Amino acid sequence: MADYTFVAGLISLGLFIGVLILLNAGRFIGLYRSDGIEDIGKGLGAMGAAVYGLLGLLIAFTFSGAASRYENRRQLIMEESNAIGTAYLRLDLLNSDSRDALKSKFRLFLDTRLEAYEVLPDIQASHKIIDQSNDVLSQIWSDSVSASKTSSFQQAPMLLLPAVNEMIDITTERTAASNIHPPVIIFWMLGCLCLSSALLIGYEMSQRKNHSWLHMLIFTTLLTFIFYVILDLEYPRFGLIRIDAADELLRALRSSMK
Repeated sequence: MADYTFVAGLISLGLFIGVLILLNAGRFIGLYRSDGIEDIGKGLGAMGAAVYGLLGLLIAFTFSGAASRYENRRQLIMEESNAIGTAYLRLDLLNSDSRDALKSKFRLFLDTRLEAYEVLPDIQASHKIIDQSNDVLSQIWSDSVSASKTSSFQQAPMLLLPAVNEMIDITTERTAASNIHPPVIIFWMLGCLCLSSALLIGYEMSQRKNHSWLHMLIFTTLLTFIFYVILDLEYPRFGLIRIDAADELLRALRSSMK
């Protein structure tokens, strides 16, 4: 996979250039078609307002969704840490021989979970490590079932197995959440609306005699920046907005596993 930062930067740069070009193209079209500068935008206000409103709605929709998924991924890391920690502590309900073997597998499982996200953006390597962690997780479940049956503490199955099951559920949910993104067509729509709005704004700017580069650059920069931030929120393991700090919870848990 190509470097995400480079690809996202290239897309944003293309949008920046495209918006600038269409702002100027719209202005030149307006100047070319006008009989009188004062009448160029007459009757077009409602159409422009509809397009701008649609652009604002789509930006709000995609930004809100990206931010929500970002926070959900952080929350799932905390829940996974709590679930693994709880299940690990309840291993003390087992007999010593079973307990030690399972604790060793818990440490291996957590090591592979951390490594799977550390190797990103190498997607293929990450998937291989996740498959390994899933194999270890299957062993943990089967060994927990067997060990809880032979435990001298009668309540061990009732306390340990639900905790291990919750750990499995959270792990699966977190893996699934990392792959949930809006359809690609949403980003295409957002990009097309940005360009269309730039063309209409440029057309309306033809009413002015002076060419305001300052306003055009500010508008283009803000629009491009918002687009880039939305992309970064959707892929917090690749860009400048990172979720890696939340993994410290899992690292701290791993350090506490003796």
